[in-house]
Amino acid sequence: MGARCSKFSFCWWHSHLKPSVLESSEPENGEKNSLPSFREFSWEELKAATNGFSSDNIVSEHGEKAPNVVYKGFLENEGWIAVKRFNKSAWPDSRQFIDEAKAVGNLRSERLANLIGCCFEGEERLLVAEFMPNETLAKHLFHWENQPMKWAMRLRVALYLAQALDYCSCRGRALYHDLNAYRVLFDKDGNPRLSCFGLMKNSRDGKSYSTNLAFTPPEYLRTGRVTPESVVYSFGTMLLDLLSGKHIPPSHALDLIRGKNFLMLMDSCLEGHFSNDDGTDLVRLATRCLQYEARERPNAKSLVTSLMSLQKETEVPSYVLLGIPQGNANSNQPLLLTPMGEACLRMDLTAIHELLDKAGYKDDEGIANELSFQLWTNQMQETLNSKKQGDAAFRAKDFTTAIDCYTQFIDGGTMVSPTVYARRCLSYLMSEMPNQALGDAMQALVVSPEWPTAFYLQAASLFTLGMENDAQESLKEATNLEAKRNKA
Repeated sequence: MGARCSKFSFCWWHSHLKPSVLESSEPENGEKNSLPSFREFSWEELKAATNGFSSDNIVSEHGEKAPNVVYKGFLENEGWIAVKRFNKSAWPDSRQFIDEAKAVGNLRSERLANLIGCCFEGEERLLVAEFMPNETLAKHLFHWENQPMKWAMRLRVALYLAQALDYCSCRGRALYHDLNAYRVLFDKDGNPRLSCFGLMKNSRDGKSYSTNLAFTPPEYLRTGRVTPESVVYSFGTMLLDLLSGKHIPPSHALDLIRGKNFLMLMDSCLEGHFSNDDGTDLVRLATRCLQYEARERPNAKSLVTSLMSLQKETEVPSYVLLGIPQGNANSNQPLLLTPMGEACLRMDLTAIHELLDKAGYKDDEGIANELSFQLWTNQMQETLNSKKQGDAAFRAKDFTTAIDCYTQFIDGGTMVSPTVYARRCLSYLMSEMPNQALGDAMQALVVSPEWPTAFYLQAASLFTLGMENDAQESLKEATNLEAKRNKA
């Protein structure tokens, strides 16, 4: 991939940028001041940050597959993080793991989703990186929902990716394993970043390339070794992705190019949005990257030079080109949850039970006072006895009996109690009847529209039903209502 970079060449692409959104904010020493130094995390710290490595926190957008899973987490000082948890056999040598992690952790670039720490306790091996809230290139390029990726944004992705590879190469990390559209992530401002996970040297973490041989560098098929030229070949396959909007095999693409049918490569969604000259230039660059002989491929620095001259709309922020709001909701600090909110988020039904039991019927007081003027009849006494029996069963965690008794109380129709609905709701959840639980949470809201507990239980029911977004909204509403109550 060329001779070792000099200090001058390392800074070339930075010094030649116009003052625009293309300009990196790297300080001269290459360190990114806004990031904490690389450090070692404890297992308990990362477990708490990911809610016990909850399946709800798995983020497939980081391109990892089981058993090496990536989780989203939150740390009070670092903010949102991405935690990659390896298969237990991936790094048997803890010394090798920590040395590799520290080497990658020394890199700091605006073009990378940087590694900020690691954890190695017992058989556990985890990497901690910056969290990128706006998903992957694969999502925006292949599985878009609102709009196809604009031509100017595709060119910017190619440039930023080349700059990331050039930076890593100049820092002695020229090898990147399995470069693909899932490894390119978008930060809160819509800027593309290269995942740091692919910079770790391969151990037992699977092969360096996917099992799809059509996209594998030819020399890797012969030797099983990754070289800097192999990385450039993979970069060429990603240029094809950007041109076509599809993951097209290089052999097929090269056949079209040789037949001078390169326009058949182009994404039909781009028609009329780029010039033939621009398209031809990018196709030529992809062809150079995909040369069979590794020595005939360009190096990362020449990729940056070639792509710099192709850039369009350089003054337009990335989030505008990508069609997303500036800053992502996921990058904000999460709600400061109360014990009830935390229990709902963890789906800790035992903790919810303890909190409901402790709270008693204090939130029914206003309703109970109205009932004191009603005539005390035998039917009312029976209804109250049903409630009393239900409370005893609820306290004893006999949830089947609690459901029966609370149902008798509700069906009696002489009194209305939001707390009874809340308690029957939890009893339904404990009995694996989430639909009935959701119905009771909603009934409690009908009686007391601004009761935080009802929203909490609605959130717990929705989480159980797999309705994550709706559950989060209910949790947010509960938290806000409780905050208002505490200020009053």
